[in-house]
Amino acid sequence: MSRADEIFIANCKDILQNGFWDTELSVRPRWEDGSPAHTVKKFGIVNRYNLQEEFPILTLRRTAFKSCIDEILWIWQKKSNNIRDLHSHIWDSWADERGSIGKAYGYQLGVKYHYKEGDFDQVDRVLYDLKHDPASRRILTNIYNFADLNEMNLYPCAYSMTFNVTGDTLNGILNQRSQDMLTANNWNVVQYAVLLMMFAQVSGLKAGTLVHVIADAHLYDRHVPIAEEVISRKPLSAPKLIVDPGVKDFYDFTVDSFKLENYEFHPLDVKIPVAV
Repeated sequence: MSRADEIFIANCKDILQNGFWDTELSVRPRWEDGSPAHTVKKFGIVNRYNLQEEFPILTLRRTAFKSCIDEILWIWQKKSNNIRDLHSHIWDSWADERGSIGKAYGYQLGVKYHYKEGDFDQVDRVLYDLKHDPASRRILTNIYNFADLNEMNLYPCAYSMTFNVTGDTLNGILNQRSQDMLTANNWNVVQYAVLLMMFAQVSGLKAGTLVHVIADAHLYDRHVPIAEEVISRKPLSAPKLIVDPGVKDFYDFTVDSFKLENYEFHPLDVKIPVAV
């Protein structure tokens, strides 16, 4: 039985049974028909995923694994803010006529800063420290740059990663200000589990625990019936993730460097609407 499924079910049940509805408040997101997209939420959810035990992908419904990898490489490896560098259409609603999402996500990771060791962007600084100073308690990234928020088409949701080496094991904390649980929760978990595994492999370490901290974990009003159906299902066994062991440089990973073995999941025939 997939531990990721168990965590997801517990989170959704908690939100549905104990959450706060914002139906009396003015909200920014809208549905395609212009109606306000209200939510029921819980504040401060913390989940832990042991990557040495299993790969945390849902079986309650399919998570588009290849698209997850493509997006995390778009942000962290290509450091791009242009949807023309992405192979899915998940960012189309936030892109301008040039394909740009503004000074967001990959753009922030690609900005270089000056250190005594030289000039690094945030990704290369993490890679440098993991190899040269693994005992450091300062190995982290943060893309919530207040100076550039007015030039971002969407404020970062998953905004910070903190990395910590314990012995021969790399652990990480993903901080997220906001989480659309039905559409994006497992998407982000899969992405940052893979990111942790990539950084660990190229640094000669083992991937350990991913801690996911969510400030505002919510279900949209029109998602509630779908979420109730999904969490009523019986979890299946977690698949095995195979990572190409020959990749030693973070920038050599591709979508094809990853393979899921025995990924079984329940079908979901309804299209999940996305609030913008």
